[in-house]
Amino acid sequence: MSKKLIGAAAVLCAAALTASACSAPERKSDTPSSSATSSTSTSASASTGGEATGSLTVLWNQYFYALNSATSFGNNVTNSLITYSTGSAAWYYDKDLKKVKDESFATYEKVSDSPLTVKETLKDTATWSDGVPVQACDLILAYGAQSTLFNTAEGASNEETGKVDQKGGVYFDSSSEAWKLIKDFPEVGDNGKSVTYKYSAPYGDWEYALFSNGAGLPAHIIGKKALGAADDQAGCDAVTKAFKDKDKTALAKIADVWNGSYNFTAMPSDKDLLVTNGPYVIKDMKDKQSLTMTANPEYKGTRKPKIKDITVVYNEDPTASAQALKNGEVSIIEPQATADLLKSLQGNEKIEVLTGTTATYEHVDLQMKNGGPFDPAKYGGDAEKAKKVRQAFLLTIPRQQIVDTLIKPLNPDAKVRDSFNVTPGTPAYDATVAGNGLSAAYGKVDIAKAKSLLQEAGVSNLKVRLLYAKSNPRRQQEYALIAASAKQAGIEVINGGDDDWSNKLGTPNVYDASLFAWASNNDAVTGAAANFVPKGQNNFGNYNNPEVGKMYTEMNSLTDKAKQDELNIKIEKQLVDDAFGTVLFQHPGIDAYDKTKVKNVSQMSFVPYYFWNVWDWELVG
Repeated sequence: MSKKLIGAAAVLCAAALTASACSAPERKSDTPSSSATSSTSTSASASTGGEATGSLTVLWNQYFYALNSATSFGNNVTNSLITYSTGSAAWYYDKDLKKVKDESFATYEKVSDSPLTVKETLKDTATWSDGVPVQACDLILAYGAQSTLFNTAEGASNEETGKVDQKGGVYFDSSSEAWKLIKDFPEVGDNGKSVTYKYSAPYGDWEYALFSNGAGLPAHIIGKKALGAADDQAGCDAVTKAFKDKDKTALAKIADVWNGSYNFTAMPSDKDLLVTNGPYVIKDMKDKQSLTMTANPEYKGTRKPKIKDITVVYNEDPTASAQALKNGEVSIIEPQATADLLKSLQGNEKIEVLTGTTATYEHVDLQMKNGGPFDPAKYGGDAEKAKKVRQAFLLTIPRQQIVDTLIKPLNPDAKVRDSFNVTPGTPAYDATVAGNGLSAAYGKVDIAKAKSLLQEAGVSNLKVRLLYAKSNPRRQQEYALIAASAKQAGIEVINGGDDDWSNKLGTPNVYDASLFAWASNNDAVTGAAANFVPKGQNNFGNYNNPEVGKMYTEMNSLTDKAKQDELNIKIEKQLVDDAFGTVLFQHPGIDAYDKTKVKNVSQMSFVPYYFWNVWDWELVG
């Protein structure tokens, strides 16, 4: 896979796992470490209940780099695994994708339908790892930073560091469609332990949007760092006041900390930046090599860990991951699924192998505002000519061949995915495919038609720079298949493989088409808006169709699932008509663990994958 972003149908729409559209691009290990081993090995001692004991080492395919996964920079599965393990929320998914309420953190209720009004109440057991209670100011910070309602400038994020130039104004590098609908400042009550949100319009997915992200970052810490508050309560109060008063000077300072201070790949010298409110806290980090979490001594909730220390080491190479598991260097892996990998893991008596289909899907997006071949500006503003060029390229992408060659060896029943927003196997999928026109338009490679469209557009010697994860074997093969097919139509697909590909997404002068995946972390339907609306957090290709924006605004207000599905078909049909891009396949998944060392490990299709019940893992022996 590759640095999994959480994009349009995935990440818990408001920030816990990723703050994106509710699904993010698959961004796994872009920069694999030289070795999958670590100085921390699996302890032989087992948890006996009560206090957490022992240690465990697991493997992931990209190093952690941001503790704020609610920014566009930090919005990445690899970060969300850690923010999930170290954070709390009012609910989460179990392995069967059923909501489990965590009332030791917070409760919530819909107070009114007209206008939609929702109240969240924090419990006394909700505590930050420095012992400070979680308060309303923490929820206000999460709302204010992600609503975009307090932004006064268009900021620019540094793709390497995540630092943001606020252009002399206020710019929080985060966005949530749901928070934008809460235009009246939320009401704080119950002695600072509750927040009541009043929506300016109906919003069908309010539960997904508000209560899957916990409190995000600690307002009392940010208040001290950004505003110089004298103590914890003063910091908390200062943050609330800044948002309530729309104090631009104070908000710019808060945004600076929010955007940039939580981006790090090694242990920060300022340990206040590690304050979290979940079962685990970060204990140690070795730059781009490993991260160790330890049981949070201040955690008072119901998800108390059984294992004291968990070290995550990083390596993108699936073969190296499997070998590390066999050698006993790590105890749990979830590498990119390949037929050879599966075969190498099966038959080992100490390894339990879990297989299935993930909620991650591969796709190709096109850049429409970079002066390149798919941008109308390239042709003097001729939008129709640019669309014909986009259509010609999409007609050469060998979707079925990619599935047959790369996915069917793992899953003989694998099929091309024909929906941008609906997962195969769900109730709405067949109707969506029948109505959106994707399979009709691009179900088969059509070299003759591609050539004809280019001729109509008066374009020859077309060159397309394709960005993808350079060190990812499957992506390398996908590029080769796409390039060979496009060549038949006279299109040169330039190899844009880059180990730092995910940080290049949205950089217009680097590429013309991108190949990556979105990793879903919930089943809400409105979250995909961030992929397709202007200035959407995941709209890396600068696609802009006002009608799509209007339809998403309408969808926000729908509470009838059938009507949401009908409107989504219209949205997807428009994406096809505009030649936005195309979808390839659903990712197969392989999880494997050493059953002689750890138990209670299970597979989940949504982000955070096998980390979903990290607190339940237990050592064996």
